Amino acid sequence: MGTPEAPISNPAHKIIAVAAGEAHILALSGDGKVYSWGRGTFGRLGNGSESDENFPVPIKWENGGDLQIEECPNFVGVAAGAYHSLALADDGSVWCWGYNTYSQLGFDGENVSVPRQLDKLLQLNSPVSLGDDSEGKSKNPLKVCAVEAGGMMSLAIDNLGVLWLWGNIPQQRSPDDDTFTLESVPTPIPMYDFYGHTVVKVACGNEHVVALVSAGEKHTGDDLVCYTWGNNNHGQLGLGDTVSRSHPQAVAQFGKGSAWRAYDVACGSFHTVVLTLKKRPSDTLESVCWTFGLGENGQLGHGTTQSTSLPEPARELPENAYFVSVDCGLLHTSVVSSAGEVWSWGMEKGLGLCPDVSFSGVDHGDAILPLKFLCNGPHGPNFPDPVEVACGAAHTVVVADDGYKLWSWGRGRSGVLGDGKVSDSYSPTMVLWPPLLEDFRDGLNPTDIESKKPKEEGEVTEVDKKLTSAMEEMKLLQSKLSVMERYVSILHGSLFGKPFEERDIPASLIESDSFDVGKAWKSMLEVADGKELRRLEMFYGNMVDGVKDKIMKRKIEDIVREYLSTQH
Repeated sequence: MGTPEAPISNPAHKIIAVAAGEAHILALSGDGKVYSWGRGTFGRLGNGSESDENFPVPIKWENGGDLQIEECPNFVGVAAGAYHSLALADDGSVWCWGYNTYSQLGFDGENVSVPRQLDKLLQLNSPVSLGDDSEGKSKNPLKVCAVEAGGMMSLAIDNLGVLWLWGNIPQQRSPDDDTFTLESVPTPIPMYDFYGHTVVKVACGNEHVVALVSAGEKHTGDDLVCYTWGNNNHGQLGLGDTVSRSHPQAVAQFGKGSAWRAYDVACGSFHTVVLTLKKRPSDTLESVCWTFGLGENGQLGHGTTQSTSLPEPARELPENAYFVSVDCGLLHTSVVSSAGEVWSWGMEKGLGLCPDVSFSGVDHGDAILPLKFLCNGPHGPNFPDPVEVACGAAHTVVVADDGYKLWSWGRGRSGVLGDGKVSDSYSPTMVLWPPLLEDFRDGLNPTDIESKKPKEEGEVTEVDKKLTSAMEEMKLLQSKLSVMERYVSILHGSLFGKPFEERDIPASLIESDSFDVGKAWKSMLEVADGKELRRLEMFYGNMVDGVKDKIMKRKIEDIVREYLSTQH
């Protein structure tokens, strides 16, 4: 018999992009659909509800709001602010939903829980084309090519390389006035400071922005310059001081004369990360990860909890690694290399949530240096074919396996880890992907689905009934499993002083259907160190004392009851 062929991956299930908000995730699939999960308050999931979702669910389409667009567009990009979401369609249109107190959805009004087109962009012209009709440029409609979001602001880059901002953004004053203030702006406004240059990449934190901009008119290679502006109270602009700016200023470390070529940027709430390579003639792809800004939780990876206003490399990262993606959470930072190695640092051990930390003395629970996170299961220790990393306020998501699998870990409240649970995960766990409905539909014969199509509009097919029933049953089983896992984790924590993890499962249980408890217990005792044995002895002693005490109380109750019965 020959070796069975590997299953063919469905391109529709491939994740093209992922974005993380405060406690929600957006995933863009290969067929142009957007899925979301996690906390649903303010309508940030885009599914017409404010309920939390523990599994990926598709965003809801309601004819494009007031525009009455019947078909959902084909999406090519996603972005997530703290409580709002953006999606970019292949026709250049931008769609927004979620929290809108600061007009970050591009209009004055209430929050919305389904995608609404940012129609004000349709009425605008790129400043690059204004006053230049030599080639008919001003007649071309503005088309957005990339979207970004952070905190309470939203950003977009158009097809001419112009950066647009709206929401709670640094107010743009005259070139001679650099007084910093924030202002809620509902209509996208262009960054005139970059007139004559091309904005290639942008990121933003709570109140600051970082952009990679071409030195000349067009981006030609090693010519990108890193600019920052906005709030600088922790040195997050990397300019050597804590003075805030309303206008962009180049970071000297990544300027025209620098030996470093910046190629990716990310922002936490109050810190910034820049990935660089050595400029030509270097023939190696070896990344350097520079960080600056707030450092009190170790999010800079410098080995201290001090803040810094100038870029410094994160320490103890491998010198020969090429980082394919970087992102920042509220107070942590994560990078993934082309080899599938993932490092995180910052708040609560880089959000491995440090189950074994005492929080006493110098062990304060934060990772001040990068920690390597391993891929659980048969894929480990590295994540296969990595694509992207995304960080929420207190969780991390990695897209790997060339986009066909996701792993998540960190704080699991509101189902943000996408594994059907609301408990924290101390190590990477698989997200339920592809979504349940598509997973079931993959196992059906297309001819069966065709033959069971409804005869009339609105009629529910037998297949849909079975799919709905199967999904509900799956959710119920996942809920029961979550309760059971929490129960096991509590027992395991009581016995061994640490939460239960997949690697704690005895090999005999993994390799067979039977399980010898006595043998497994004996094996565990043989490998336990002195500290673990003393903890087990204490736990066992307390348990035995409790049982003996209960037996004695029951005996006394029986004697008293028997005595009382003889007195009647």
